[in-house]
Amino acid sequence: MAEESSLKHRHHTGQNCTDSRRHEGVELTSDPQLDVSGALQIVLSDEEQHRFSLDDEALERMLLQERVKDLHAVVLSVAGAFRKGKSFLLDFLLRYMYSQGSDAWLGGDDEPLTGFTWRGGCERETTGIQAWSHVFVVEKPDGSRVAVLLLDTQGVFDSQSTIRDCATLFALSTMISSVQVYNLSQNIQEDDLQHLQLFTEYGRLAMEEIYLKPFQSLMFLVRDWSYPYEHAFGLDGGNQFLEKRLQVKQNQHEELQNVRKHINSCFSKISCFLLPHPGLKVAINPHFDGRLQDIDDEFKRELVNLVPLLLAPENLVEKEISGSKVTCGDLLQYFRAYMKIYQGEELPHPKSMLQATAEANNLAAVSGAKDLYTRSMEQVCGGDRPYMSPVDLERSHEELKQSCVRQFCGVKKMGGEELCRRYQEQLEQEIDEAYASFLKHNHGKNMFLAARTPATLFLLMLLMYVSSVLTGFLGVSSVAVLCDLLMGLVLLSLCVWIYVRYSGELRELGCFIDRMTLTLWEQRTPRTVFSKLLEVVWCRVTRSAVKRPRQRLSSNNNLKKRN
Repeated sequence: MAEESSLKHRHHTGQNCTDSRRHEGVELTSDPQLDVSGALQIVLSDEEQHRFSLDDEALERMLLQERVKDLHAVVLSVAGAFRKGKSFLLDFLLRYMYSQGSDAWLGGDDEPLTGFTWRGGCERETTGIQAWSHVFVVEKPDGSRVAVLLLDTQGVFDSQSTIRDCATLFALSTMISSVQVYNLSQNIQEDDLQHLQLFTEYGRLAMEEIYLKPFQSLMFLVRDWSYPYEHAFGLDGGNQFLEKRLQVKQNQHEELQNVRKHINSCFSKISCFLLPHPGLKVAINPHFDGRLQDIDDEFKRELVNLVPLLLAPENLVEKEISGSKVTCGDLLQYFRAYMKIYQGEELPHPKSMLQATAEANNLAAVSGAKDLYTRSMEQVCGGDRPYMSPVDLERSHEELKQSCVRQFCGVKKMGGEELCRRYQEQLEQEIDEAYASFLKHNHGKNMFLAARTPATLFLLMLLMYVSSVLTGFLGVSSVAVLCDLLMGLVLLSLCVWIYVRYSGELRELGCFIDRMTLTLWEQRTPRTVFSKLLEVVWCRVTRSAVKRPRQRLSSNNNLKKRN
C-alpha cells in the first residue's frame, strides 16, 4: 500500500525518463542542472502574505539555455478550479511530448502515470505556477524549430486562496501562454464565464487601445461530460456546445451580453473539447496511480484525440505579443515585467497590465537593437581588431546607431507613440554609453597613448628650457625665471608620475597629471600655448627698445645745452 501511494508523486527521472527521451524529435537539455527533468517551481506562493514571487534564477536556467533561448516559444498552460485533474492531464501531455513520432504514446496498460505531482482527494496539490524543466524542441512541418513549455497552475477558488490570488495566477498564466486550457468540470456555467471575464478585463482595455486581441488561443476543456446525447464527445461536439453558450441574444440581459462580448474580443481563437468521465476506479480508488488499465476506454479514446490537437507539430501555436513572435529569451523579460505588477499590494488594474506588456515589449525591442549595435561594433573595433582612427570609429558609430534606431522603430510595439519615444531615447543613451566604452577600448590599443604623459611633460620641459634661454638672451629676466620655475614644476610632475606608475601609490595624483597632460595634448596646440608667451616676450623687448633711445636723446640734448 505504501509503494502504491508513493507512485502518485513520481517524476520523469532515472531510467524511465531516459528511455522515453530517446524517441525521435525530442532533444535533451545541455544544462546539467536540468538533466533530471521534473516540475520546476517558477512562481512561488506565500500563503501567509498572499503574495507571489518569481524564481528568477530557475526561470533563467530554463529559458536561457543556448539551444532554446533564440527559438520562438510555444507555451501551453492548464488553469481552472482546484481538484479538477489539471496535473493529471498534463502528465499525459508529457507522455506525448516524450514520445514524439510514436503512435503508442499513451503507454502501457500497467505503467503508472508520472510527471507533475498529482493525487486524489479534496485538498489542493499544486501551488503557484510550475513549469516542466525540460523545454521540448519540436520541428514544425515548415521546417522551423520551436521551443515548447508546459505550465501547471495552482487551482483557483480553493479554501486557502483569496480572489486576488486566483485572479493573479489565472491572469498571469493567460498573459504568458500561447494556448490556455480552461479546465472545467461537467459543464460551462455562467459563473465560469464571469470569472473568465474578470481575468480577461486586461484584454478588453488592451483592445480599446491597440485594436489587437491580447490573448491567443483559449480551449474550454469540459471534464466528466455527461450529455453526449446532446453534444458528442470531442472537438466538434464541444464547439457546437460552446457556440450556444457564448451566443449573444437580443433578449439577454446586458450583463450576460457583455460577458460574452468580452470573452470573444479578448482571444484570437476559442474552442471547446468535451471529455468523458475516466471511470469509477479513478474517482473512488485512493490508490489509483494513473495506470491505463484502471481508466475507461472511452476516456482514453478521446484523450488520444485531444492531446495531438494541442501538441502535434502542425497544431503548435507560437507565443505572440502585439503581432510579433516571442523567443524564450524575450519571454523571460515578459515574466519579470508582469510579476513586478502582481507583487503590489492591490490587485492591479488591467490598464497597468497593459502598461507592463508595453514596457516589456519596448524593452525587448531595445534589447534586440542594442545587441545588434554591440555585435556590429565588435566586428568593427572588437578585442581582436587593430587600433582604429577615432574619426572613422565615430563615423561607424553614427551609421550603426541610425541602423539600430531604424530596427527599433520597425518592431511592432505597444503603448503608444509617447512610450515608444521614451524607450527610443533610452536606446540612444545606452548606445552612446556603449560607444564611450568602445572608444576607451580603442584608445587603449594605441601604443603611443601609453607614452603620451611622459612625452608631453618632456616636451614642456624642453620648451620651457628653450624659452628660458631665449628670454634670458633678450634680457627679459622675469620671463626667464618664470620659465625656469615652470620647467622645475614639470620635472617634478614627471618624477611623481613615474613613481605612481612604478609603485601604484598616489593614484589620484597620477590621474590628475594624466588629465592635465591630456588637456594640453588634445585641446591646446603649440601655437596656442606659446602665442601668449611670445606675445609677452615681444612686448617686453619692444618696450625696452623704445625706452633706451629716449634716454640717449635726452642726454644728447643736455650736452648741447651745456656747450
